Amino acid sequence: MPLVFLCFLLQFSSLLPPSLVAASGGDSIVFTTLGRSVYAFDVFTLPADENRAPSAADETLITDGESVNFNGYFPSSSSSSSIISLLTNQSQSLRPDLELVYVTERNGISRIFYDAIYGGTGFSTRRRSALEIPHRLQIPLLDDEQKNEVRVSFKDRPSLSGDYLVYVSTHEDPGESRTSWAAVYSRSLRSGTTRRLTPYGIADFSPSVSPSGVWTAVASYGEKGWAGEVEELSTDIYIFLTRDGTRRVKVVEHGGWPCWADDSTLYFHRRGDDQWLSIYRAILPSDGEISTDSVIIERLTPPGLHVFTPATSPANKNLIAVASRRPDSSFRHIELFNLVTGEFKELTKVVSPNSHHFNPFISADGTRIGYHKCRGDSNGRKSNTLFLENVRSPVSNLSLFRIDGSFPSFSPAGDRIAFVNFPGLYVIHRDGSNQQKVYPGAAFSTAWDPVREGVVYTSAGPDFAPLSSQVDIISVNVDDDESNIKKLTKNGENNAFPSPSPDGKWIVFRSGRSGYKNLYIMDAVDGENKALHRLTEGQWTDTMCSWSPDGDWIAFASDRHNPGAGSFDLFLIHPNGTGLRKLFQSGSAGRANHPNWSPDGKVLVFTTDNAGISAEPISNPHHYQPYGEIFTIKMDGSDLQRLTHNSYEDGTPTWSPRYISPVNVQNSYDVEPCGFEDCHWLNQKNKAQNEIKPDLTGPRCSP
Repeated sequence: MPLVFLCFLLQFSSLLPPSLVAASGGDSIVFTTLGRSVYAFDVFTLPADENRAPSAADETLITDGESVNFNGYFPSSSSSSSIISLLTNQSQSLRPDLELVYVTERNGISRIFYDAIYGGTGFSTRRRSALEIPHRLQIPLLDDEQKNEVRVSFKDRPSLSGDYLVYVSTHEDPGESRTSWAAVYSRSLRSGTTRRLTPYGIADFSPSVSPSGVWTAVASYGEKGWAGEVEELSTDIYIFLTRDGTRRVKVVEHGGWPCWADDSTLYFHRRGDDQWLSIYRAILPSDGEISTDSVIIERLTPPGLHVFTPATSPANKNLIAVASRRPDSSFRHIELFNLVTGEFKELTKVVSPNSHHFNPFISADGTRIGYHKCRGDSNGRKSNTLFLENVRSPVSNLSLFRIDGSFPSFSPAGDRIAFVNFPGLYVIHRDGSNQQKVYPGAAFSTAWDPVREGVVYTSAGPDFAPLSSQVDIISVNVDDDESNIKKLTKNGENNAFPSPSPDGKWIVFRSGRSGYKNLYIMDAVDGENKALHRLTEGQWTDTMCSWSPDGDWIAFASDRHNPGAGSFDLFLIHPNGTGLRKLFQSGSAGRANHPNWSPDGKVLVFTTDNAGISAEPISNPHHYQPYGEIFTIKMDGSDLQRLTHNSYEDGTPTWSPRYISPVNVQNSYDVEPCGFEDCHWLNQKNKAQNEIKPDLTGPRCSP
């Protein structure tokens, strides 16, 4: 062993001096959400006319054009007859032309809003409401802030039944690892009372209330739990009484996204044996016991295209609205399907062929189709992206931000952020100014040198590459215009995730040079040519390492409990190889990745699937792992806290050395609006290509 490394081991047998520890008081966390910065979703509507092709002039933007708005619902006349007077004490002398209940993300929190829109055909003229909000009434239906309480959770699939709002929320912790927090609730708009309709210990998704309001159908795991799917979920369809959740019964094995045509007819989607997602109909018995044995199931849409997320209207039982992915298109579109003739009528492809359209819904009178899509430049509107988007934190004195980039890390002073953008390594000031591309090649993971100002480390090479692929650790001096890039590893066998020691002398990283990914420590200035030591050894993967601010610990993710299974726990080890212990166990087949230390070294932030999944993945754009949430844990393994709630993939969190006020930071550079993809597993072209394998890895969690 080189003499220089013996000195290193002696040095880290005790803690570093306090002067070398990063400044404390940094109560801000920045993380990535795959693609989220360019979603800019709004709810739109088109006439549901089977006999006439729509035009761009027929499409109407319903929601505000500023927030992220999605998963809408048109209330029926019976549901909306008293809602305006109930919510605003206004008279009913002037009825709105259109009413909408939908999910919105604004001010850093997920909420459910009711909008009443006035103005006649096309809504070209609008009346200013008594609330002095132009164009429309916008009313939050779950306004916990009125009680000086902010309940951070994900909301989904709202609908109205009389004076009751039925919706999904993730605000209650089930207390079990890898168990979804998603449950269905009803809120009385008259009394404000909330009732949980989903039994405790069970997760329900995508609720649909029957036309009479008596029944609610959900996609649910029942008691079997989430198996880790990232594509179509292996849910079943259950129904129960809307009033209190009783008389719960399974009616369909294997199905998702239920919707009612009447109180005895359900539609849902399912991936068949031929691997095509199709729409099915379930007919419940008119009398006798309801069970999976007594329900009649029939497939409605043919193979050869994916058809999913059905919507119905009691006014026209011969038509359903669906989202589709046809083999000749890279975009999902909304279509009408005639149940009598078996014919499709394309709607949104005519209006905006190169945009994705999500989750249709139909007005109660059957005259309008609603859906959401990215408003973007293709629709004549600019996408409102942010560099740092404030996300409401459930923890006091901790601010959270979603960054428009991947693998962020802060300079020691906290004034600059390094991140990658596939490809390219970038550095930008914390206020969003002075963005620089400091390395043009493929790169992932970033870390700043704590001593040498302006030096950033990264993994140069492709992500998700085979073990023997060319990936090396490099240092980049972002303040030096010439000779600023230095290669620190030399074998190129998947060296990644560098993290420097707090004194700037050493770098811990993972490498596949032995045939397995283990942790190594090398000289921070001259790399492995000067000093190299193997820290862990085994036929498993140790990766995503992070050196503590006091220098005494290295946190990392590992699958050593079940090598190759794709499941990762968090571990701690001393830099001299002693003291190995498990910090967080992610549960059977679970994942915990990307640990990062707080500035005071007492808490780690990381991403995990510990909270299961919050919504059916098909209802969103592409996410490699639509279940990652940001958690924190103390280094003794206590005080596990969930910080984020959404149906997207959160990952690569980092702690800022300085507190950032919870205010959005605007972009000062050009971005591509609506630049996201549809679910990759929908790219099936024909039956010969129908072997669809789960895509279990992605830019946020590559081991």
